[in-house]
Amino acid sequence: MSEIILELRNISKSFSGVEVLHNVDFSLKTGEIHALLGENGAGKSTLVKIITGFHQPSSGEIYFDEERVSFNDTRDSRDVGIAAIYQELSLFPDLDVAENIFIGRQPLNNTKMVDWRKLYAEAKKLLDSLGVKIDLKQKARNLSIAEQQMVEIARAFSINARVLIMDEPTSSLTLNEVEDLFRLVRNIRKNGTAVIFISHRLEELFEIADRVTVLRDGSYVDTKPIAETNREDLIRMMVGRSISEQFPKIEVPPSDVVLSVENLSNGTTFGDVSFELRRGEILGFAGLVGAGRTDVANTIFGIRGATSGTIKLDGQTVSITSPRQAMALGLAYVPEDRLQHGLIPQMNITKNITLPRLDRFSQVGWIQIRSENKEAFEVACQMEVRATSIQQKTRELSGGNQQKVVLGKWLSTNPRILILDEPTRGIDVGTKAAVHMLMTKLAAEGMAIILISSELPEILGMSDRIIVMREGYITAEFSREAATQEKILTAATEDVRTRIQQ
Repeated sequence: MSEIILELRNISKSFSGVEVLHNVDFSLKTGEIHALLGENGAGKSTLVKIITGFHQPSSGEIYFDEERVSFNDTRDSRDVGIAAIYQELSLFPDLDVAENIFIGRQPLNNTKMVDWRKLYAEAKKLLDSLGVKIDLKQKARNLSIAEQQMVEIARAFSINARVLIMDEPTSSLTLNEVEDLFRLVRNIRKNGTAVIFISHRLEELFEIADRVTVLRDGSYVDTKPIAETNREDLIRMMVGRSISEQFPKIEVPPSDVVLSVENLSNGTTFGDVSFELRRGEILGFAGLVGAGRTDVANTIFGIRGATSGTIKLDGQTVSITSPRQAMALGLAYVPEDRLQHGLIPQMNITKNITLPRLDRFSQVGWIQIRSENKEAFEVACQMEVRATSIQQKTRELSGGNQQKVVLGKWLSTNPRILILDEPTRGIDVGTKAAVHMLMTKLAAEGMAIILISSELPEILGMSDRIIVMREGYITAEFSREAATQEKILTAATEDVRTRIQQ
C-alpha cells in the first residue's frame, strides 16, 4: 500500500467570497480504506465534491496516478474511475436492481435497443463478483437500505471504480447489516480499490480504516494511521478541545405524568404498547431497526392512526388524528429523516423555522416578513446555526446545521412534550454534545422528552428510563441505574412479546 492513487495539494475553495476550504492536503493509497473525519461544516462534503468533479477548486492541484488532472465535471472523475455513494441514496425506485446498476449505460444490440439478456447477465456477474445475493428483478423500492447500498456499490464497480467514496454508509443500518457492509468493503480493498470512508461513528473507524485525515473549519489538521490514535485524540483534533462529558445528564426528580399510553396498537407494525411519561423526564426507546419505535411516535403525533388503545394527556383521554391537533395539544416531533420529513430543503432557514407557526406572522392573509425574519434570526442564533444568513437554503447547510434548524423549528412552538427520533444521526461529536446539553436543559425546565435512538451509548447516557421494543412489542423496561448495554441488546433480540423488567 505504498502507491498513491489520488493526491490533493493545497486545495482551497470559496463560495461568494466565503472560503470553505483552505490549503487542504489529502492523499489516498491503492487498496487503502482512508477515513475522512470532521465536524459538520468542516469541509468534508466540499472536498468530496471537488474529488468527484462536482465543484472545481479555487486553487490547488489534484493528481491521479501521479499525473496532474482537472475534473471539470462528474463525468471527468468517473472516467478515471472515481465513484461516490452518498448518505441519501440515489436509486430509481421503480426500476429493478439490474436496471439501476446500468442506468444510463445499458448495453445495446445491433438495432440500438437495450440488450436485456446481456444487461441481466452482466449484472449477475457483477453481483457474484462482489458476493452480493439480491434478486436482479426486484424493484429498488422493495429493497432494504442495506440492499440499496449494495446496489449502489455494484453500480460504482460497473464503471470499474478504482476509488470509492462512501459518505455515512452505516447511518441507517442494523449491526448485522453493518457487518455485511464491512465484509464487502474489505473484499473491495483486496482487489486494490481505494476507499474514502466518511462516518461520525468513531468506533467504526477503528474497525475498518487504515488511516484517518481530520479537517476542522475547512482546514487540514492531521493524517494518522488509525492504529496510532484513539477516540479522545480524534475528538480533540476535530473540535479543537476535549469533550469530557458527551452526555451531560442532569438528574430531575420525578414529577406529574403528562402522557399516558395504554394498549396502543396500529394493527400492523406495533401492538399493546403501554407506558407513562413524566414532566422533566427523558424516556428512551431502544430497539433494532424495524422494532416499531418510530411507528409509535408517528401514532402519538397523529401522523398515523391507531386501531385500538388510548392516549391521555394530563389524565384526560385525547384523540389525536393529525399533527396539527398534536401541536395544539403541546406536542412536537423531530423526525428521524430530516431531509424527507423535517425540512423543505429548497426553502431558506427562515421559512423552515417559522413553518409550523405561520399564523403568528400573518395579517389579513399576508406574511409580515420583518417579524418573521426577526423570530427566525433569534431561533437560529439560539441554536447556533452556522450559515451565511437566515436566507440561505437549508439544502446548502451541513447535516448538523440542518438538524439544528429542525430542532429550532419545533422548540419555537413551546411544546410540553418533545419526541426526538434519532436526533443525532449523521451529525458530528461536537454537535451531538450540544444537542445532548439542550435536551438535559429542556428536561430540567420541565419538558417531557421521548428519545428514540439506535445508539446505545446515547440511550444509556441520556435516559431516565429505557423501554426496549422488538417486532412491535415492548419486551423490557429498565431504570437508568439498572440498564446496561448487554441487557438492552438481550431484550431487543429475544423472542418475547411482552416482558417488563424493573
